Amino acid sequence: MEINHTVFKRCDLVSIIGRVDSYTAPRLSEKINEITDASRFRIVVDLGNTDFVSSAGLRVLIGAQKTCKRYNRGEVVLCSVPSTILASLELTGFTPLFKIFDDTTSAVGNF
Repeated sequence: MEINHTVFKRCDLVSIIGRVDSYTAPRLSEKINEITDASRFRIVVDLGNTDFVSSAGLRVLIGAQKTCKRYNRGEVVLCSVPSTILASLELTGFTPLFKIFDDTTSAVGNF
């Protein structure tokens, strides 16, 4: 798994390339914690090049959402979500917890 982090004026973009499983989820968690520790709570997660997200990866995304929404500081939004990952989010009931955008530009523009 490769994680690319881009800082914009109003939000941070985290692009994930590859698989997010129980082995790679801690790296994603570290990256998101690094962003929130810098008091940046508006995060866009680009899943366009992501093949698979396991329950551990979903747990990281839910934890990040809880951290960002605490005290109305921000939120995590998802963009370019592949149909297989979207099906997993729907199956687990996590779809209402995230705003989901078709492309990166509209997700970043949300902030």
